[in-house]
Amino acid sequence: MLTVAITSFGYLHGPQPDARACYDLRHQFRDPHLRPELRYLTARNASVREAVMATDGVLELVHAIAATVAAYLAGPRQDEPLTVALGCAGGRHRSATVADALAAALSGDTMAAAAYRLADLAARYEGRGLAVDVHHRDLDKDVVHR
Repeated sequence: MLTVAITSFGYLHGPQPDARACYDLRHQFRDPHLRPELRYLTARNASVREAVMATDGVLELVHAIAATVAAYLAGPRQDEPLTVALGCAGGRHRSATVADALAAALSGDTMAAAAYRLADLAARYEGRGLAVDVHHRDLDKDVVHR
């Protein structure tokens, strides 16, 4: 079985984890931390997920990462999990939301992916049998005041 390991993290909590592909979401995508009503929430909250997924370019990024994953998995070497890391400033909003969205899509879980507006992408991965493991390194850490 092909395995994809996805890690979300915050650069302000330490260096990026070792990964085959690493995506830095800090500079290009709006930070929910700047909105006081979202600052102390995490990707586990619907309002954060909705804010992140409504950011221009995020849906396209998830589609692009999924395409990158598919390209890597099409290669001849499948003896270890494909590792993908997604980082933002604190690891509580953008990276964790995108990690969960990507996991739902790659798992082919159209119901879960619908919450991220990615049911169409998940449908393409239904039946592929990918094992997807998500780890949120910094999601439960304290908010970094900056």
